[in-house]
Amino acid sequence: MPNNDKPVKGQENPSFFDLIDQTPSPPVLELDGKPGARRLARLRAAWKESWEEGGFLYRRWEEVFQARHASWHEVANWIKAAALFGGLSLIVLMLDAAGDIASATLKGLSAVPASGAGDGGGLWGTVDHPVRVFLADQAAHLSVAPAALYAFWQLTGLLGLVGGFFGNAGARIAWLLFGIGSLAMIWSAAPAGGRAAATGLAALMWALASMFALRGLTLRPIVHNHPPQFQFNPALHLHATIPAPTPAGDDLGPDNVHPLQR
Repeated sequence: MPNNDKPVKGQENPSFFDLIDQTPSPPVLELDGKPGARRLARLRAAWKESWEEGGFLYRRWEEVFQARHASWHEVANWIKAAALFGGLSLIVLMLDAAGDIASATLKGLSAVPASGAGDGGGLWGTVDHPVRVFLADQAAHLSVAPAALYAFWQLTGLLGLVGGFFGNAGARIAWLLFGIGSLAMIWSAAPAGGRAAATGLAALMWALASMFALRGLTLRPIVHNHPPQFQFNPALHLHATIPAPTPAGDDLGPDNVHPLQR
């Protein structure tokens, strides 16, 4: 088996299976009459040696112990592979369980017996009755029971309210869509004479419930003040050219002209 471990303290770090092959066999006299005892003894000796300082299992345990305080790039490759495999397996199990739960929920909603349409009395009945009537009229053109649509409508509102209270963004989006859809259904199915009142009452109820579903949400823009990455320092640079000095013998100016001596 190839050895990919790094040497420890200048010594080779053999694998556990290499230690089994390299471990000397116990004396033959001690193993007479015991089938497989020689192999078991070599396995015990290799196990003991691998746990000594610098051994294969000792190094693996040290890597696991150091992984708690190391970054992802510093963790051993076999730990990364095990973590990725475990994470993917957990995701697959969660998706499978979520699919089964969703399927069972939809089947349960479809099997719900038809509920009464209600008399529309009271404040809640004024809001709830048009929703029931609207869903019953739409379910006549769909292959789903009206009670299942009504139960799903209630479930969506409950999940949006609870999830929005805990700050979940998806739940808050569902809560907004739930409220807008409910107002549209009430406006469509409410009696013509009290349509505006029923819709307005539903909007007020939805606004009061939104105090919990949209808790902590603010429309104030968030301003991030970051220092500039580049700092401009204006400076004035003057470039002047200095003439080169004239050699001593080449100066033929008027000061070097002298009268001729006779």
